[in-house]
Amino acid sequence: MTLKLAIIGDYNPKSETHVATNKAILHSKDLLQCDLNFSWKDSQDITMNDISQFDGFLIAPGGPFKNMENIIYSIQFARENSLPCLGTCGGFQHIMLEYARNILGLKSAQHEEYDPNSSELFITQLSCSLKGREMELELVPGSKVASIYGKNQVIEKYYCNFGVNPDYLHSIKKGPINIVGSDREGEIRIVEYPDHAFFIGTLFVPQVQSTISSPHPLITGFLNAMIKVS
Repeated sequence: MTLKLAIIGDYNPKSETHVATNKAILHSKDLLQCDLNFSWKDSQDITMNDISQFDGFLIAPGGPFKNMENIIYSIQFARENSLPCLGTCGGFQHIMLEYARNILGLKSAQHEEYDPNSSELFITQLSCSLKGREMELELVPGSKVASIYGKNQVIEKYYCNFGVNPDYLHSIKKGPINIVGSDREGEIRIVEYPDHAFFIGTLFVPQVQSTISSPHPLITGFLNAMIKVS
């Protein structure tokens, strides 16, 4: 059986993180020796017929996307149908936005990059940009992410200027998503749904750390989850 992976985002061949995403998938695919096809789905072109054909979803780094609502719909589809989903950088931000709107009930939750004048900014500009920075992360022992890495401390690279508004931290913790990774400043950097086969969001971009000789464990874990679910 050939697995089908959708990369949800607006592909830019000049984007370092987009090129790295393609390479990282190939690295992990070769390691697992699995039969996998992957393709990018432009946010403007996403339809129900399109996404229903896929076995897993990688919500791409980057943004703002051409059609934010289609991105959020894709994330909701993956979550509600128990399909493996990984969101990195901008993908993480939209996973959190879908969570705010559809689980926490914050229907007007907004992303500052799309609507800076919104009265309910759930995703806001970081007080200090993380773009180009490598930072150490503390992982929650026993979490799915810690299990995938096989350790509780990692160093990852960021490309983002936006993150979760800390004013909503209390509300976030009321719902089913778990905060499983944070930096020394205590900010949210990794989340996961503990009862899902694989549904993880990272504010950093693990793809850029992947190599042929050392595929990134999160990408490998994601593809492995697709194999198991199928």
